[in-house]
Amino acid sequence: MRRFLLFAAMVAVCSCHRQTKPAPKPVTLVWHSVGSWSGRGNAQTESFEIGYEPCRVRWEARNESEPGAGELVVTLHSAVSGRDLALVVDHRGAGKDVSYVHVDPHYSYMTIESKNVDWSLTVEEGDSFSPEK
Repeated sequence: MRRFLLFAAMVAVCSCHRQTKPAPKPVTLVWHSVGSWSGRGNAQTESFEIGYEPCRVRWEARNESEPGAGELVVTLHSAVSGRDLALVVDHRGAGKDVSYVHVDPHYSYMTIESKNVDWSLTVEEGDSFSPEK
């Protein structure tokens, strides 16, 4: 009986001192621009470095010269080998959106194939930020 009471007391003490993990601090991404480009027709950007942080491309296709005839295709390439790294945009007509790009760190450039639309692109990387409380 004594052993049972001792065991019960130990269980009670241990359960009262259960360690809890502190709540994780919220993490916010602060986006900063790597580069912006705009135009009409086909183009190629200069090289830029991305991939160390999360990346996104904000894009817009507007001023469609003939309704339904606009096209915007944007591809990310390695600036070292020229190979395709990611298809960023493949859109028909006018519109805008955000495309998220996941690549290893690279010097890169984008090719823009555009028909019957004005286009604009902004490449951004996110820096992790944890506010102090």
